[in-house]
Amino acid sequence: MGERHEGERYEGGSGMKDDASGAVLKRERVRDFVLDLVESRSPGDAIPSERSLCARLGVSRPTLRAAVDELVAAGLLVREHGRGMFVAPEKITQELVSGQQAMTAPQASGAWSSRLLEFTTFAAGARVGRKLRMSPAAEIVYVARLRLVDGAPMAIEHLHIRADLVPTLSAEELEAGDLYEHLREQHGVHVQEAVQAIEPTVVTRAEAELLDVPELSPALLFERLTSDTTGRPVEYVHSIYRGDRYRIVSRLTLAPSATEPSTVLGHHPGIPPGDFAHRETIASSTRGDIQAGQ
Repeated sequence: MGERHEGERYEGGSGMKDDASGAVLKRERVRDFVLDLVESRSPGDAIPSERSLCARLGVSRPTLRAAVDELVAAGLLVREHGRGMFVAPEKITQELVSGQQAMTAPQASGAWSSRLLEFTTFAAGARVGRKLRMSPAAEIVYVARLRLVDGAPMAIEHLHIRADLVPTLSAEELEAGDLYEHLREQHGVHVQEAVQAIEPTVVTRAEAELLDVPELSPALLFERLTSDTTGRPVEYVHSIYRGDRYRIVSRLTLAPSATEPSTVLGHHPGIPPGDFAHRETIASSTRGDIQAGQ
């Protein structure tokens, strides 16, 4: 199936659960397009003006601005008054553990449930296609869902799953139970590894309404790429978690290395460089922690 014209891709969608959810897909597609511009350029490079992007994508100024505002808040774009928009300087990246060390992710606290906002299928596009190592014209299942803990909104998830792997994926699977368990038992997809990045951000007006927090409230941005047992990318997800109710707790175990000491000196989160005089190994486990409501 060929990729649709840009102006058409942002208007589609099906499976809406409420009146507001139609805007979720449109914002997601606009965000993807602008992110693709950012990722294809170098720090300091200009991107087209908002007016130019609106005309190119066939969307309104508020829709485009909401996507741009999100990327500015996330530190990926910089606005300069009277000059335009530019790609922000690169961020410092810190891995929690190296690829050779084990990391576990225990279940976060609380009773988790989901409310489906969007469930549809469309062409992957350039950016998501690169992440999932598939043609931009190949289809993905796009899911937006509101994640709740003990009935209170906690996060907004945007899932992009290869459509050829889940031809019978249902709305019921996305609203109840563990998605990876459904992928394994119902679709024969065995996920094994995920690379996840976490950054601070703030919520947009639309996100604030869904999460029941004030606009520009602090939040955590999660981006995750999940692969199966063959190393094939299965799912790309980005999520916004409430900053007032959700935190990440890491447990670090310091112990002498059983083999030769590492020759690589690095910086571990929250631990000043040089604090490990003997270059010990670090084992880490990470979990989510829900804060009690006010």
